[in-house]
Amino acid sequence: MKNKENWKPTKFIYKKGKLRASRDEKQVSYSSRLVADLIGRFYDSVLKKYAKGNLLDLGCGNVPLYDAYNSFVIDNICVDWGNSFHRNEFLDMKADLNKTLEISDNRFDTIVLSDVLEHIKEPKLLWNEMYRILKNNGVLIMNVPFFYWLHEEPYDYYRYTKYSLRVMAEESGFEVVEINPLGGAPEILTDITAKTIRMIPLIGKPISIIIQKLTWLFINSRVGNKISKLTCDKFPVGYGLIAKKKIHNKN
Repeated sequence: MKNKENWKPTKFIYKKGKLRASRDEKQVSYSSRLVADLIGRFYDSVLKKYAKGNLLDLGCGNVPLYDAYNSFVIDNICVDWGNSFHRNEFLDMKADLNKTLEISDNRFDTIVLSDVLEHIKEPKLLWNEMYRILKNNGVLIMNVPFFYWLHEEPYDYYRYTKYSLRVMAEESGFEVVEINPLGGAPEILTDITAKTIRMIPLIGKPISIIIQKLTWLFINSRVGNKISKLTCDKFPVGYGLIAKKKIHNKN
């Protein structure tokens, strides 16, 4: 990663040893904190388990997960396109992820694709490219939204179910290790409410923040956690996926 010495936490920060959304409104909108917290919790759990070796951060933006995976990998390469809404001073390579990547075969042990696939017009090509540039037994770690508003418009193209994710992964040669729904009905209702209430002058912002805090406490309680888990299969906020490149026999 270029300019590592200039890197600072942006979208995600560590607090009390756990990865969570930044409370800096320049990094995360106050009405999106709950969803970003869910994503942070997912990566906090899986990166320590799966990230290894040489890591490729695809569609990296300002590399918000760098602090979360840095201690588990040898090196990280950052790739994004030139029209990103994010700062690009950390890029090692500019690339259109809708096209063939100028990266050699079997190069990386880990790929991170965070909140990117919904912005790709040609997802099948990207799946094939990720498979090609991963080493055998290399791991893809990614997340996508499902019940979530349009964002980074006009470059927001798709929403994926767990079934479409599995089909695309397996058709590209991957073995799916995990597909985890991120959040359920309580989180969706809160996210929609927070984003709607924020439009009310004066009181919108504090109410939006408060209801997200209350929902976070609720879903981490015994009853709230049970309701979230019971509803997440039919009403997921999004998905986290872990896939592995299968080993090919040389015979």
